[in-house]
Amino acid sequence: QLQASGGGLVQTGGSLRLSCAASGRTFSGYTVGWFRQAPGKEREFVACITWSGGAMYYAESVKGRFTISRDYAKSAVSLQMIRLQPEDTAVYYCASRMGTSIQNLSARYTDWGQGTLVTVSS
Repeated sequence: QLQASGGGLVQTGGSLRLSCAASGRTFSGYTVGWFRQAPGKEREFVACITWSGGAMYYAESVKGRFTISRDYAKSAVSLQMIRLQPEDTAVYYCASRMGTSIQNLSARYTDWGQGTLVTVSS
């Protein structure tokens, strides 16, 4: 079970930090990804990170604005989002899969959190 948190309402240009933690385990040996789904749209990949090696991969739409990182103290994965735009409004989901390679396909992830809503007002 994954728990995503940190969503909220911000103005255009604002920042938010999302966090994803797993219940009863760590992310050791896993790849953790963030996906988002805007109203009326399909779920899309945002970013992922391999816990062991720290390899990262981002969607083009968020490069330079979003940073995914490992929080060893909390055994969590964070997604720092800056310069948010209205088009970033979506429910953000974290997901994990066993393995040490980056992965941007949602179907390859086995565990999903409940989602946290990010709303960017114009």
